[in-house]
Amino acid sequence: MFNPTPLNLPFYPFKITQRDGLYYIFDEARKKHLVLTPEEWVRQHFIKYLISEKQFPPTLMQIEGGLSLNQTKKRSDILVYTQSGEKLMVIECKAPSVNITQATFDQAARYNAVYKAKWLAITNGLNHYYAEIDHHNKAFKLVEELPTYSQL
Repeated sequence: MFNPTPLNLPFYPFKITQRDGLYYIFDEARKKHLVLTPEEWVRQHFIKYLISEKQFPPTLMQIEGGLSLNQTKKRSDILVYTQSGEKLMVIECKAPSVNITQATFDQAARYNAVYKAKWLAITNGLNHYYAEIDHHNKAFKLVEELPTYSQL
């Protein structure tokens, strides 16, 4: 039986199916069923949160996009773009059982060293951290509440 961890995000009705002993969640952005891991549970909730609560355009989100970092291939969880195609926000999702540590921030910062996005978000579905990045001065500012897309 599917018994997900309750998250610190609004409830959203997802299409969840079971096949061959595994649960799958339908990813509306990629139009396919994905194995429902704890991290995917967080990622799908956060995507819905961005769209429903923060008015992020779904067409400006890239989910699990590839990047090259130190000659190795990596995948960022969610990358959000501006209307003009610039990278706006890197979002790193972890399973609820994973504590967000300095290593998590370091991972997101390494990805953003490639992307140079203005914003970082890190979530495990229970705790959410948002930072506005000043690349010119090599500084960042943590903010308590994620602004809406139009405020970014």
